[in-house]
Amino acid sequence: MLRRLAHELIEANQGAEGLVLVGIQTRGLPLAQRLARLIGEIEGTEVPCGALDVTLYRDDLGRRAPKSLHATDVPVDVTGRTVVLVDDVLYTGRTIRAALDALNELGRPDRIRLVVLVDRGHRELPIRADHVGKNLPTAYDDRIRVLVEETDGQDAVVSEEVPA
Repeated sequence: MLRRLAHELIEANQGAEGLVLVGIQTRGLPLAQRLARLIGEIEGTEVPCGALDVTLYRDDLGRRAPKSLHATDVPVDVTGRTVVLVDDVLYTGRTIRAALDALNELGRPDRIRLVVLVDRGHRELPIRADHVGKNLPTAYDDRIRVLVEETDGQDAVVSEEVPA
């Protein structure tokens, strides 16, 4: 799936030039790193990859349990580049809205694209991914967890019904 997404990104950008991948903490980061590595292998070039923590940009800080902060580290200036935001699951769209706000503080990209591994629907904001690994229809109360080898010891997508 990631190899297909890497090819889609290369095609949409007409190569790897000017790309910078930015993984949304926490599980978007290892996915972005893998995509950057795959694009680099395909195109024979290094693609910059960084991490973005959106915690302080969320509009639901008072409604959720506090989360620990992670590093925001983007190794290049994003101004004038194509920034590819990478996340594991697209649900309400609120994380992506927060990521757009956080990204604006780093510079002014020429364009921003969104790659998600799983799109589960149920949007609350008018946000759509440009590249989707898998559309996974879910009930509103279901929970989708993406596990990645780097942090969870395995790669998997797990759908869980949340008891009423």
